[in-house]
Amino acid sequence: MFAVGRATAEEYLVRVAMLSVHSSPLAKLGGKEAGGMNVYVRELARELGGRGIPVDIFTRSQERAAPTVETIACGVRVVNLHTGPAAPYDKNWVLTYLPEFVSRVRCFADGEDLSYDVIHSHYWLSGEAALRLRRSWGVPVAHMFHTLGAMKNSVARSKEETETGRRIAIERRLMHEVDAVVAATPLDRAQMVWNYGADAERIRVVPCGVDLRRFQPRPQAEARAQLGLPADERLLVCVGRMEPLKGMDALVRALALLRQSERPWARRLRVLLIGGDVEGRPQHWNGEQRRLDALRRELGVADQVSFLGAQPQDLLPAHFAAADVVAVPSHYESFGMVAIEALATGAAVVASNAGGLALTIEDGRSGLLFPPDDHAALAAQIAQILDRPALAAELRAGARRRAAEYAWPSIARRVTAIYEDLVANRQAARATQRPVAQVS
Repeated sequence: MFAVGRATAEEYLVRVAMLSVHSSPLAKLGGKEAGGMNVYVRELARELGGRGIPVDIFTRSQERAAPTVETIACGVRVVNLHTGPAAPYDKNWVLTYLPEFVSRVRCFADGEDLSYDVIHSHYWLSGEAALRLRRSWGVPVAHMFHTLGAMKNSVARSKEETETGRRIAIERRLMHEVDAVVAATPLDRAQMVWNYGADAERIRVVPCGVDLRRFQPRPQAEARAQLGLPADERLLVCVGRMEPLKGMDALVRALALLRQSERPWARRLRVLLIGGDVEGRPQHWNGEQRRLDALRRELGVADQVSFLGAQPQDLLPAHFAAADVVAVPSHYESFGMVAIEALATGAAVVASNAGGLALTIEDGRSGLLFPPDDHAALAAQIAQILDRPALAAELRAGARRRAAEYAWPSIARRVTAIYEDLVANRQAARATQRPVAQVS
């Protein structure tokens, strides 16, 4: 609970409707449309619930058997709404079923006699739904994009990677119509201004968070034993969705380059790719995973690159701890949740200096950076860590210190302050609209 309006205002319990339309916060990471945003939505909601702020997370159900309501923490529920086919499908199709989704959100709230004080939407599709709900409920909208279509298009290498003009148009409209925009970094905010003409004064910068209790340092040997990984190999771990934007091909090429060197560890290198589907299910691979498979065979490193498939988040700390290097070779990241989680475990991280990664990681202190899509530079940074144990130890210590700045309680306080401002502003606006009583 927190006070809103004037200093004499009563304590006010804010109830939040959080929208994550196209992807559930409970989805397995690394699967279709499941990544850092899912973690952000789930963990922020849990932290808000712990602060006494009830949160209902509305998402499109992809399984007919899924219960309508799942309680995931005190005061926090995931509400699975059955709209459209009960299966994963292209995110752009979600717009077709958005009116039905919005209608079901309203019906749920009416059925439970609930009213919400703030809508917090995530990703452009949810933002479109949020504006429609605002017209019905008359409550303010805070929106976080997580990624920007214009930025993705700026690094796209094929038509298949290009975002639609409709997405760009909706993002531009959201930046001008929602009550507050949340950006993950100052660079994220600047990109909104440059690409969409957004008003910087209406954009609040609040970084993503990390669960420092879940992501903790632990002995490498212990982590490898838990995961059944060999103790005598040098492991390079990469976590993300199987899509070209994540730059996993650069890591495969870097591996092939390192294998050609005469370093004593070169023949014991292995890349573990977490995301997509596992080795034994090629019929379930998407186009990018098939492309990576062809690449590893072409470069002669097929036996050193393993597809581990999507993994539950509870196992990610062990994978990071088991790694000699965690690679984040993305072409674009607004923040980079995987990077900050790896830092929290004290991993040696090598990341591209793309987008928010360049701000999250302090080059040479809490990790090493390299230019995106430059596999030779990536290989050189990996070699630095494997050649220089003292540097690796310094980076690991710096990583944990850096991650401590992003603890979820701190992030939730800053988000709560945004809610407080929005509710106070809305109350003030309503007060000025009340008719003045006539004195006879």
